[in-house]
Amino acid sequence: MKVAVVGTGYVGLVTGTCFAEVGMDVTCIDIDQKKIDNLKQGILPIYEPGLEEMVTRNVSAGRLHFTTNLGEGIKDCDVAFIAVGTPPGEDGSADLKYVLAVARGIGENMNGYTVVVTKSTVPVGTAAKVHNELTQALEKRGANIEFDVASNPEFLKEGAAIDDFLKPDRIVVGVSSERAEEVMSKLYKPFLLNGHPIIFMDIPSAEMTKYAANSMLATKISFMNDIANLCEIMGADVNMVRKGIGSDARIGTKFIYPGIGYGGSCFPKDVKALIKTAAENGYQMQVLQAVESVNEAQKEVLFDKVKKHFGGELEGRKIAVWGLSFKPKTDDMREAPSLVIIEKLLAHGCSVSVYDPVAIPEAKHSLGDTVKYAKDQFEALVDADALLVVTEWPEFRSPSFEVVGKLLKQKVIFDGRNIYDPQEMKEIGFAYHCIGIRTDHKEPVAAASEKH
Repeated sequence: MKVAVVGTGYVGLVTGTCFAEVGMDVTCIDIDQKKIDNLKQGILPIYEPGLEEMVTRNVSAGRLHFTTNLGEGIKDCDVAFIAVGTPPGEDGSADLKYVLAVARGIGENMNGYTVVVTKSTVPVGTAAKVHNELTQALEKRGANIEFDVASNPEFLKEGAAIDDFLKPDRIVVGVSSERAEEVMSKLYKPFLLNGHPIIFMDIPSAEMTKYAANSMLATKISFMNDIANLCEIMGADVNMVRKGIGSDARIGTKFIYPGIGYGGSCFPKDVKALIKTAAENGYQMQVLQAVESVNEAQKEVLFDKVKKHFGGELEGRKIAVWGLSFKPKTDDMREAPSLVIIEKLLAHGCSVSVYDPVAIPEAKHSLGDTVKYAKDQFEALVDADALLVVTEWPEFRSPSFEVVGKLLKQKVIFDGRNIYDPQEMKEIGFAYHCIGIRTDHKEPVAAASEKH
């Protein structure tokens, strides 16, 4: 099959590359000439484990192509994916101008029956708008070309996107004709050989499924963070609570780890968009409004612990931060809790030294020269009053605490991901603060200028 993917961001690039990986002829299209030139040279605009090698392999095999020419890219294709961004507007609604512009462009250039698929996360009703743009473009051309519109939401986790695409939990496809269903069945046949299910449904249900899935996961995260905060007040251990409820199969163990809030390109945007969509249709999503509120507050919890520990005296202190991306195995800084925490620290007169294995280049777009960027995790610690663990990269899980203690001015750790054991930290002489576990430390707080 011949496949076109418009948009070479996270979703589009992973989608196109994985289809090429199973033998299809794929053309990825983008208006950014520099991005396309880089991709042809194997330089990717995103970090995703294993993707660079896969892109290089399929370009060399002649199955994966990159172009800025939409007409050339969609010529004779069976399926054309729209995978451009849908950034949130100021009111939280998804901005569809890029999606609809691509739909117009496809209508102006398609030369035969094509299934046009919305891969971007879009509100319910978008497929109808895409259909209208295609119809109008074809009418202006005076072209009598048949087409179908389908919805095929992505369920890719950053850091595990390739496995998620090649070995999906499920493939959701919204269609409105048998012909479109046949084409999409053929397209996804290579991914069904190992029993991965494909679920066909009407288009509005497919569009809603994506928002509902992400909103449910965001809800689990915010619920657990709410419980963690109460555990800390009441003297309960949230890790024990998590194990106790996670053993219930109806609840499960995933997405119930307490932390400092969710971020990234999906959860914040999709929760806002679903709240806005409901409001536009006269309905109030009360649960999701609470989810969003809890998440925004949770991003400040670690800073509040820092402020409390130092008795509000933060002016002149140096704080080390491990981890900047919103989660491990990605360089994505969108809605990252680290940005909120660092902004608060800087506003209170702290100097901040940061380290992240891959996200520093991306972080510089947001943080500029307001922080010091360390070349490794230990350089960030030198003469710092405290260490904040913000992103749970594997290399942070078992550092040499002897080295950490010697480099820090004060042996203080604020763990936003609960990756260390509180008792062990206490035994080796650290003042340790985490999420959802009360850790009462009575050690005197040293002034910013003092060293231990």
